[in-house]
Formats: sequence, structure tokens, C-alpha cells
Amino acid sequence: MYRFLLTPRWWGINVFTLLAIPLCIFMGSWQLSRFESRVKAGRDATEQVTAGRAEAARPLAGLLPVDTATSGKQATATGRYDKQLLVPDRQLDGRDGYYVLTLLRTDAGRALPVVRGWLPGTADAAKAPAPPAGEVTVTGALQASETPGDNGVSARGGLPPGQTAAISSGSLVNLVSYPVYDAWITLAKADPGMTAVPATAPQGSGLDLKAFQNLGYTGEWFVFAGFVVFMWFRLLRREVEYARDAELGLLPEEEQEQGQGQGQGQEQQAASPSGV
Repeated sequence: MYRFLLTPRWWGINVFTLLAIPLCIFMGSWQLSRFESRVKAGRDATEQVTAGRAEAARPLAGLLPVDTATSGKQATATGRYDKQLLVPDRQLDGRDGYYVLTLLRTDAGRALPVVRGWLPGTADAAKAPAPPAGEVTVTGALQASETPGDNGVSARGGLPPGQTAAISSGSLVNLVSYPVYDAWITLAKADPGMTAVPATAPQGSGLDLKAFQNLGYTGEWFVFAGFVVFMWFRLLRREVEYARDAELGLLPEEEQEQGQGQGQGQEQQAASPSGV
């Protein structure tokens, strides 16, 4: 009854099944490992931000460029405050508000974006405290440039003059006539009248959209593996039922004649000395 498993058609089905199942399991396991690595990276980054608050501040130049190893570290820089901008649509402790961002002109010729603090309500330049005059030394947690539209960062345009949606060197360089560091810091102690903005883990780490995509792909690949097994058994059962019906003469006459013709052809081929 199971001789049909040796036919070319079933050889193809069996080979496909034997190759498809390991491939699906491998891809599902790989996607799961990607999800786990993102979770671990997010956990490590959060722990690094927490540990960075207790570390001694280091000069900015020694921490650039910003990566997963330096994000959240305490950095220090000296210069003079210049242009001030507001970053709207920023929440802190569940309240809507905005950041007060001021560019610090350093002796290196570049400007360092400094988040001096957070204020509640709608962005209003009249309510934002003016930056200190003269040379200042700032200390705060180092952060990588934000990506508009990612991790809750607004990507909307058409903001009023004096506002920016993202703290990004690519955005800020269009608002000033001097180069800007591809990084920014948030002061450990906000200037008077404002609330300090806590440092966050770098973008692309932790349970973000990409991590959940990896988890979703994991489930899909394992479902595919189960579907292949299900279809193989379904085809096998169907073929067995067809063979049993043929033995009992329950098939329509046309199918019986066709089956008999195929059986006779196979017998003649087996009886032929040349095999043809």
C-alpha cells in the first residue's frame, strides 16, 4: 500500500519536506537569538546608564564617537552658550512638555547640543530661562544623535522658528552656521527653573519595534515548520485512502481503468529484458 512512496512524485515531496523542516527550525532559532540579543543589549545599556551616573566625568573628546560603550557616560565640556532652541512634544514623568536645548560653542570650533532641562506645557521661548553668560563648564550624560520617527522622536516638520523636532546633528547643522557634534548631553543638574532630563539607553537597543519583529518572525518560521509536517501527513493520508479505495474497487470506472493501465505498464516494463 505504501509503494507509492517510491514514486518520483513522492521522492520530490519527501526531499522537499526533509529540507524545509530543518531550514524553518534554523531560521526560527536565528530570529529568536536576535530577539534575545536585543533584549540583552537593552538591559546592558540601561545598566550602563545607571552605572554612568556614579562615574567621574571625562572630557568629551575622549568619549567620541558615541556608541553603546560610551552612551550614558558622564562627559564634560567647556565653552560659551550660543543659540537656544526648544524641542517640543517631550514627556517627563507622564507629563507633556519640552526640552530647552542650547548649543555650547567649544574651543574646538564645534558646538555641543546641551539639554539644560525640561519645562511643562507647550513650547514657549518666553518661558525658557536664558543660558548663563560667559565661559561655562558643563557636565552631563552623553547621548547619541536622535533619529526622527524612531523611539518616540517626532518627525513632523513645519515647526516654528527656534524649535527642532529631534536632537540630531543632521537637523541642527541646518539651523546654525558652524559645525555641530554628532552627540549631545543632558545636564546631570538642570539649570534653575527646569527639571533635569534623565539619560536613556541608546536607540536600537532593548524592546523596540525591531525586537518584536524578530519575535514575530520566530513564530512564523516555527509555524511554517509545523505546516510542512501537517501537509506531508495530509498528502500521505490522502494517498493511502486512494490506494485503499482502489483495492476495494470504490473508485469511479475511469480512475480504475487509468490505474489498471498504469499497473499493466509497470508490469510490462518490469518484464522487459531491456527495461524499456
